[in-house]
Order: sequence, then C-alpha cells, then structure tokens
Amino acid sequence: MSKDLQAINTFIQAHHVMSLATSNGSEVSACSLFYAYAHEARTFVVASSDETTHIQNIKQNKNIAGNILLETTSVGKIQGLQFRGEFLLLEDESLRKLYFEVFPYALVMQPKLWKIKVEYFKLTDNRLGFGKKIIWDKFKS
Repeated sequence: MSKDLQAINTFIQAHHVMSLATSNGSEVSACSLFYAYAHEARTFVVASSDETTHIQNIKQNKNIAGNILLETTSVGKIQGLQFRGEFLLLEDESLRKLYFEVFPYALVMQPKLWKIKVEYFKLTDNRLGFGKKIIWDKFKS
C-alpha cells in the first residue's frame, strides 16, 4: 500500500461518521452516516433505510460525494477527507460482518446495508504543512 493510501486509511479509521451528498438531478440531499471501512477494498459500509431522501436519490443516481472531518479551531491541526464513489446495495457477507463488528448493537435492528465503492480521495492535513493535500484517484492510480 502506498504511503498516501496509508495516511488516508489512518484518518478514516480514526473516525466513524461521514457526511454524504446525493442528488437525483433536481433534488439534492445531505446526511450523516455511521460507517465501517474496508481499506483493502476502499469501501465504506453504511446502514440506511429505503425511505430516506438520500436513498431515494441514490436509486436514481448512484454517484455520491462525501466528507469526514476533524473538528478543530486550530488551523495547524485541520484535517478533512473528501471522497467520491458509487453507492450500491451491499451483497458481500464479509463486509456485512465488518459493519456488525464495528457496530454490534445495530445487529438487533437488522438494518439494510449499503456500500460506497470509493473512486477518489482528497485528504487535507495541515499538520503536514498548510493546505497539504493527499490525493488518490482510482482512474489515475
């Protein structure tokens, strides 16, 4: 694994909530989701109901964008990750197990699970220098 992907994975593993943006052409939606992350597959696993606006949008347009951030008022400590990918119904049993290992209490609710197959990451990490960006692009790697 490259040093850049390792830095991205380390950041992702230190957090557990993402903001997700979806659209269906005329409607946009943003939401927060708990996630588990499979770094080798570059895939987030999330739970969400079919009735939500973001899932209704995804049924029309599977392309999403999202972010994960470290809340801080110190400019020198700013860290944040932006990502893009495809939001798909989860069918992989090993990813299902991963989600419930991270969130065992969710098992009693039997939520519908989805995966986000990441195609692009941009990590901003001011600890490495003001405005330092680490970019991974599936189509350029």
